[in-house]
Amino acid sequence: MTMARGPRRSIACLLVSAGLAVSSMSSAQQFSADLVAVRGDKTEHIGSLRVAGGKARIESYQLSDGFFLIDPAKPAAYFVRPRAHIFMDARQSSSLTQMFVPVDPDEPCAQWRAMASLAASIEARPIDATSWRCERDGEGTIGGRRMDVYRIVGTSGPSFVGWVDRERRFPLQIKVADGTMILVDSIRDEPQSAQSFDIPPDVQKFDPQSLIRRIQQSDVWVAPPGSE
Repeated sequence: MTMARGPRRSIACLLVSAGLAVSSMSSAQQFSADLVAVRGDKTEHIGSLRVAGGKARIESYQLSDGFFLIDPAKPAAYFVRPRAHIFMDARQSSSLTQMFVPVDPDEPCAQWRAMASLAASIEARPIDATSWRCERDGEGTIGGRRMDVYRIVGTSGPSFVGWVDRERRFPLQIKVADGTMILVDSIRDEPQSAQSFDIPPDVQKFDPQSLIRRIQQSDVWVAPPGSE
């Protein structure tokens, strides 16, 4: 009996340790931060960020009447305007939704590609190897933490270089084509409310294409010359 307790206790300790490790990894993937753009010697705060459960919420100061919800697993990207009680597909309304997305640190290109395809205009051809490329470009460090560096080149979407934090499963720095650096700054590793990543229940989806079709069927529609 006494000898059996030892292994049982060891197994129990291992299970507890494993549980704590999983819990620690999970909590490390929940954080909030500021988004800062650096252009030459000019630094500008452009928004804020929350990440949890493989989802991201971005609040851009340029679009202060709403926020973006990003879920690369679906994939989905929405712009939510709570006061107007509507939400809509984000598409090309902000390149931030194509760059700052939760990723698989072993294969981040898959999530970036999904968001690039989602943002492409309806008329655009499908994203393929000729119009969009993603490849690993070495390693780097940010704040003493090792980062995997990836280079993304797109013809219909943004081209950029991303520094991925493997522990947080998220890019912490993006360099866009014109040299601007966008940083995930003042990171606060803390639990996030699940409701922050849900579309509020009192909003409805706004479909611009549906509105255009309704206008075309009304008496006020005037067809462009040569369209008939």
